[in-house]
Amino acid sequence: MGDNTLWVAALTAGTAVVASWVTSRGTYRAARIQADAAAATVQADRLRATRRSAYVDVIEQAQRMGDLYWKVTDADQIQDPDERLAALKELRIRLQGEYAVLRQRVWVVDLEGSAEAASAADRLRLATGDNWRALRAMIAGEEGAGQRFSDCYRPFWESVVNFVDLARTALHETRT
Repeated sequence: MGDNTLWVAALTAGTAVVASWVTSRGTYRAARIQADAAAATVQADRLRATRRSAYVDVIEQAQRMGDLYWKVTDADQIQDPDERLAALKELRIRLQGEYAVLRQRVWVVDLEGSAEAASAADRLRLATGDNWRALRAMIAGEEGAGQRFSDCYRPFWESVVNFVDLARTALHETRT
């Protein structure tokens, strides 16, 4: 009977060691899965925050340019030709600087954002071209250039709204 006790004790000890090993493997796997899930969540949150920041920067810059476009329209109404020309030239310089910022921010969206948002941001950037050409024509004194400039605002703003819609969609897709 003493021999059986030794075998039972050895078998119990072996079972305990195997059970402990199986439990530790399961715990390790569960911890690894939890760590991977946490890392994926952090990565997704970081990507979403980066994209959101890039999209907001483009929207803010487009708003600045839109505000200057309104000032161009106001300046075109100035009755004194010299004062009108000076105001338009000053606004052209300001728009040139704002465009440079917009172009840089569109590049960031191209780097950080979704393909659809990057394409929409580039269309927004390109939508400023007609305004720029019309402003140059206004400064040159071309007939009807002021109306051409005013007509360019709607397509520009539609490109801004389109970008906002695509950026919103891209951010919601990043969340899931």
